[in-house]
Amino acid sequence: MTQSALVFLLAAATLSGSELGGLIDPQMPGLVATYQKLHQHPELSYEEERTSAFLAAELRKAGFDVTEHVGRYPDGKPAFGVVALLVNGPGPVLLVRTDMDALPVEEQTGLPYASLAPGKMHACGHDIHMTVMLGMARTLVQLKNRWRGTLMLIGQPAEERIAGARAMLADGLYTRFPKPDFAVALHDDPDTEAGKAGVTPGPVLASSTSVDVTIRGVGGHGAHPDATKDPIVAAAQYILAIQTIVSRQNSPLDPAVVTVGSIHGGSKHNIIPDEVHLQLSIRAYSEEVREKILAALSRTARGIALAAGIPEDRAPIVKVSDTEFTPATYNDPELARRLKGVFAATIGAQNVLDLRPEMASEDFGRFGLDGRQIPTLMFRLGATPAEKLAESRRTGTPVPSLHSSRFAPLPEPTIRTGILCMTAAVLDLLK
Repeated sequence: MTQSALVFLLAAATLSGSELGGLIDPQMPGLVATYQKLHQHPELSYEEERTSAFLAAELRKAGFDVTEHVGRYPDGKPAFGVVALLVNGPGPVLLVRTDMDALPVEEQTGLPYASLAPGKMHACGHDIHMTVMLGMARTLVQLKNRWRGTLMLIGQPAEERIAGARAMLADGLYTRFPKPDFAVALHDDPDTEAGKAGVTPGPVLASSTSVDVTIRGVGGHGAHPDATKDPIVAAAQYILAIQTIVSRQNSPLDPAVVTVGSIHGGSKHNIIPDEVHLQLSIRAYSEEVREKILAALSRTARGIALAAGIPEDRAPIVKVSDTEFTPATYNDPELARRLKGVFAATIGAQNVLDLRPEMASEDFGRFGLDGRQIPTLMFRLGATPAEKLAESRRTGTPVPSLHSSRFAPLPEPTIRTGILCMTAAVLDLLK
């Protein structure tokens, strides 16, 4: 064997978790400071101008070729998507995504670095995700002799509105930039201990569809209900009736959720209104179940209106959102098996968990394209101190969940574990 061949083989050898940690640990103080800065300055979906500019600038400093303002929404408005490329010789293309947007939540954590933006908070950990990406990017630049191919980092806007991934794809993401062979992402998890990671093969998150329902009637004086067709009573009956869609019209082996998140009707105590507006969210793992639920929502609305004697020209309106929809997030089973082994070798098998799927939703799966053309994987990153989880189990009081005003991940071990796992994943997929 020649000396050059030996050097190449040594460079291609898998790095241990301790070796990776030796590259990551010096970065940690600066990364925690970055996380706190991002946490203090959240921006909502469609508004991520400063956040995306910061992420883009940091990735440029690391040596990536960065393009900003990638994405276009259905109304033509441009998005704040970021694409950063690092081409390191011939090889596969790997997409790694972070989301960037925050939530309209008033923070109540009491942290010294709590949000400075009234009514806005990183209550879903996207600030953790961005910080992990920056640490991973800087580490992989130091390890360019250990991998070959193209690393494609995505800063995605409007994840909370399940609109950003589609906007970036609609703006030619896979024609303007290389089409990936794999796509990987992570999401922090308050129900998993910081320092651990979890993998779920197959469906990991449900599809989500927003539905607007208008129950119409004939309004009038509250003293003469007989002269009206009361849409408030019909709406109440509708809310109760659609609870049976999951319990009596869908197989218990096919999980589904129907949630009424908003109901608005009327203006005064003694006035029966003309209509009531409801906002619904439905979730499922399969498209077949989703379509069945949508059909049942329309059928039930018509039936209740008919039973109430509501005129045909005042029939209910059931509108399925064209924009607030995302398919289920599916983890390619072979990719899940492969990276679970990588994570176990990096952070220890005892720290890699088999986690169940959830009914929450995400639009990361869109990067895999229709028909799952590109293998995708989203793994979960523990974010809560072990003692808080133990106390939660003892008392039966849940820890603050994602989207809670009190959600406060433990920064240092969460960020460090995320960088370890994501860096190891990239090194394995681009080895």
